Amino acid sequence: MVRVTQIKLLPGHSEAELGKKTAALLGIPEQEIKTLKIVRRSVDARKKPDIFYRYTVDVAVKNEDRLLRRFRGKENQVCRVQRAVYHFPEPGKREENMPVVIVGTGPAGLFCGYFLALHGYCPILLERGKRVEERRKDVEAFWESGRLNPESNVQFGEGGAGTFSDGKLNTLVKDRDGRNGIVLDTFVRFGAEKSILYEAKPHIGTDVLTGLVSGMREEIIRLGGQVRFGSRVTDICTEEGEIRGIMVNGQERISCSRLVMAIGHSARDTLSMLYERHVPMEAKAFAVGLRVEHSQALINKSQYGRQEAGKLGAASYKVAAKAKNGRGVYSFCMCPGGYVVNASSEEGRLAVNGMSYSDRGGQNANSAVIVTVTPEDYGSGHPLAGIAFQRMLEERAYALGAGKIPVQRYGDFRRRVRGDGEESEACPEDFGQTALLEPRCRGKYQWADVSLILPQECNEAIADGMEAFGRQIAGFDRPDVCLSGVESRTSSPVRILRDEKLQSAVRGLYPCGEGAGYAGGIVSAAMDGLRVAEEIAGELAPVRGGKQEKADM
Repeated sequence: MVRVTQIKLLPGHSEAELGKKTAALLGIPEQEIKTLKIVRRSVDARKKPDIFYRYTVDVAVKNEDRLLRRFRGKENQVCRVQRAVYHFPEPGKREENMPVVIVGTGPAGLFCGYFLALHGYCPILLERGKRVEERRKDVEAFWESGRLNPESNVQFGEGGAGTFSDGKLNTLVKDRDGRNGIVLDTFVRFGAEKSILYEAKPHIGTDVLTGLVSGMREEIIRLGGQVRFGSRVTDICTEEGEIRGIMVNGQERISCSRLVMAIGHSARDTLSMLYERHVPMEAKAFAVGLRVEHSQALINKSQYGRQEAGKLGAASYKVAAKAKNGRGVYSFCMCPGGYVVNASSEEGRLAVNGMSYSDRGGQNANSAVIVTVTPEDYGSGHPLAGIAFQRMLEERAYALGAGKIPVQRYGDFRRRVRGDGEESEACPEDFGQTALLEPRCRGKYQWADVSLILPQECNEAIADGMEAFGRQIAGFDRPDVCLSGVESRTSSPVRILRDEKLQSAVRGLYPCGEGAGYAGGIVSAAMDGLRVAEEIAGELAPVRGGKQEKADM
């Protein structure tokens, strides 16, 4: 297989044009290309408003060795490549009376369960919330009425917290074993567009992601697994330091010797229970901040050189800076054409997140602007001190907005943080705006002083970051930009410790995914779920010649 890079084409080109351009770059007739597969497509906007797609493709050609000799010394453009092929361990024995139990049906739990079911292990998946179809109704009712269901909301329920987000599928995790590829292939199998296999910044969107989640659940059941809703794990049962079972809803015991805890970053009560049962864990750094909204036209103008995105789709951005006080500040979970959503899961506490639908057609762009916090900021050395820190911030946000999302214009926020007496000024004249920017929220909002939510040091870092980002993206720090709080669920503030076999010191317990501190998004969580499934399958693999065998990974 030959990999070809640096292929440039205008947006709106045909598939035939890509093949023709590839053949021309290789200096061969088109008919000599047997197969062509897009590996990556990114937007090249360095000479905006003239914008191109830049492709990397893999092709099978006649006389491959002769072709590669012609490009000797130009391997950065044309080279031989061998793709990583994913292998799951060879199916082994099933323990009929001791099934694998998976707690949580976010990406980590779903992919762990799906691949175990696919290879004959018939796992039991337990979800404290509702199936995604019912969950979606509960979430929409909460956004409309403000009445929270603590067990069915943006954080809890089938699909996990990522279901009500942008559905971004990019990850920084190295993919030497083909896990990233198989995760994306699986999403395509259950209904995602094939373009996620090669887009530089792939996304699905909340509206499409819900259908994929339900499809995976139905397939797990068809393959012999179980998926149970309204099933909150309230205790674990151990004997001589090993898992022997769990209690569900305080009354039902399920026996098991392998327990995957893929609980998500908001299962605070479950983390407390595990701590009380002496499961080793530690506090870890995470990040807190505010959601920032701009007009999508402003972001398009900065990134594309024009307000209308057209075939390119709504523009995104990624920015980072170092504040004067030494704190790192950066954008997170950027949602082009999206909405700020009330992502609360506990009464009397309020958290926000960002969400986009698949068309990313909203008028505003939003992202979190967040600041790293460490255990030194939590005021305690307790492993769960980060959760207490989160709750404190969320209680402040809830009080400020009287249960609604608190929103403030950046000009007012900056004045409060800097204390310089500068008044907020309207500036709607640029980028096609005819009025002040208005928040686009799912859930009711209220104007408030969001500078009262975060510690002053974090506020100062955000103000420094906004000014730095304004030098990178014109208008980023305009006074009428909207800030919402509080962004407190960026990742888990806790890590449940595990060893090289992915097990806790409590043997048979597998901490997994984002809530356990081992992932940071949909794809990385799904990949971690795969790793755990592989480890469990490897332990159950057939024994031959006195040694347990594992397939190549």
